[in-house]
Amino acid sequence: MTLPFKKWTFLVIPLFICLVFDTGIFDAEKFPAPTGAVNDFAGVIPPEQKVAMSTLAQEVLEKTGTAVVVATFRTVGDNDPDEYANRLYEAWGIGRKGEDKGVLIFLALRERRVRIETGYGVEGIITDGLAGEILDRYAMPNLRTGDYGRGLYNAMRAVSEILAKNANVTLTGAPRLQVPAVREVQPSMNPLAVIIFLLVLTLLLSTRPGRRLLALLLLSSMGGRGGSRRGGGFGGFGGSFGGFGGGMSGGGGAGRSF
Repeated sequence: MTLPFKKWTFLVIPLFICLVFDTGIFDAEKFPAPTGAVNDFAGVIPPEQKVAMSTLAQEVLEKTGTAVVVATFRTVGDNDPDEYANRLYEAWGIGRKGEDKGVLIFLALRERRVRIETGYGVEGIITDGLAGEILDRYAMPNLRTGDYGRGLYNAMRAVSEILAKNANVTLTGAPRLQVPAVREVQPSMNPLAVIIFLLVLTLLLSTRPGRRLLALLLLSSMGGRGGSRRGGGFGGFGGSFGGFGGGMSGGGGAGRSF
């Protein structure tokens, strides 16, 4: 029995809509193009501090190969600020593709949230705990008093000093910030976390949507996210700052509310 055309339409259209949203075709977001190492869309960084931060970022990039980028937004709307920072990092492609050596220092003004987002290539240098400690020591005191430029600069300088120390180089192009010794916690295997991971993996493999999600995650880890969202990053933007080359973030870093 052949169904009339209209009945076929009512069957196909919902199926098409489900497929589109399941595969993430409409997941792409519109982000502003980066203007350089310092992207002050919220207008909270004084000009002299913006110059100092841009100079510092250029020196760090040249000496360590790591792109340190600052971005401020007045609001992220209904988005979670930490998740928005992660997607912004991916959309801009901070760091060179394949090396993923980048750091994003992100501020959402209305949400009063600051985050350090790290690329795959620096997660072993700027650990999650270390990122949180940098925010607590160097950013939060100034952010709480509304001195956003100084707080962001201090965080950027602290990150830069650690990157320079790891690369065995000295930074000379901006006022020096003394970074006290920090205790890094070595990651350990948590048995409970392993059990939870295995249970989640088993659950995903038992359903078709779960298998689709795993396939998408695998493609993402292999750099197969496609050009609609990432492409080659914003390599043609950002003025003379060459820190946008398609780098990726695994969601590492830390965030704080102020």
